[in-house]
Amino acid sequence: MEGRPLRIGITCFPLIGGSGILATALGVELAARGHEVHFFSYAQPVRLDLSLPRIHFHEVAVGEHSLFPCPDYTLPLAVRMAEIGAVNRLDIFHAHYAVPHAIAAFLAREMIGEGAPKIVTTLHGTDTTLLGQHADYRAAIEFALIHSNAVTTVSQSLREQTEAIFRLDREIDVIPNFFTPRPLAKSRAQVRQELGVGGEFLVVHMSNLRPTKRIDFLLRVIANARQREKIRLLVVAGDSFGPYETLVHELGLSEHIIVKENDSRIEEYLDAGDAGLYTSENESFGLSILETLFAGKPVLAFRIGGIPEVVGDAGCLYEFGDLAGMATGLDSLIEQPSRAARIGQLGQARALDHFTARHVVPRYEQLYRSVLADARPKARAGAPS
Repeated sequence: MEGRPLRIGITCFPLIGGSGILATALGVELAARGHEVHFFSYAQPVRLDLSLPRIHFHEVAVGEHSLFPCPDYTLPLAVRMAEIGAVNRLDIFHAHYAVPHAIAAFLAREMIGEGAPKIVTTLHGTDTTLLGQHADYRAAIEFALIHSNAVTTVSQSLREQTEAIFRLDREIDVIPNFFTPRPLAKSRAQVRQELGVGGEFLVVHMSNLRPTKRIDFLLRVIANARQREKIRLLVVAGDSFGPYETLVHELGLSEHIIVKENDSRIEEYLDAGDAGLYTSENESFGLSILETLFAGKPVLAFRIGGIPEVVGDAGCLYEFGDLAGMATGLDSLIEQPSRAARIGQLGQARALDHFTARHVVPRYEQLYRSVLADARPKARAGAPS
């Protein structure tokens, strides 16, 4: 991409989850292309390597004061962004999520005044699908989107949902997630041995375990499979799996479940696995699904949200709630290894053709430069829907 290196501030959540992982990977790729990247969050993002050149991290303390009835993150974040943005003359604030990050970016821009960074807001789903339904948040999200210089969503499905829910009259760009697998430190055989998995069919599920991920469905699919005695389920969890232990016992799956909480060995676990199983009721993109495709493993998921845009014809998709069909599909993969391998190969080819850093990162660079050139149409509030 032509032009001088840019100075970019990225604000994201630091935990295992699609938005934080994408934001971190984007920042690392931008730094590798010569840009200076500053991360803002309340903790270091789990996949952020601070030894890399042109990468900076600014920790934001969550504000707790006797004056306030509860902790505050938005105002301390805005102050920190304003301080760093002014001193380092940042060009762009890239906020991943409208609230609280784009709101904090707006406040920081107002504090800096003339010469403040432009704001790019990327929606990953929750702003629209969950918070957008609540009157307590909707107006704030609309405000953040209207006052951003550019807005992106990670799928066409999410863009359509956003346009339907919020009163916006502005352009929204669709820029998908991407993934860059890291080199494997251990072999498939080594990881399976560590997990205590021998010849069983290892099904991998990776998520933050939020209610929308429908872990109850995940467990019931395994329980309904004819081949359940041959299955081990590895749950790579971004939160405590504790709330689901009772259901595990009720379904008689205690000997079939392996749980790894807040473990970043994603590539190794996927390499050790045989398929990925995802049962979300709402998924704007599905970064874990994309990671599974890159590993060359077949994906089973519901045909909802942005998942069909990611998987295309290279996976096993079912109507939402069709647990019996999904269990039958899982049995089929176990009983027909050659078919499972073929589906995995198709998925990997699709991932490499559409969702690499080489395909996606230049689109963000182009967007940043377009915003800085002031070449994009101004946003304004739309008529009530």
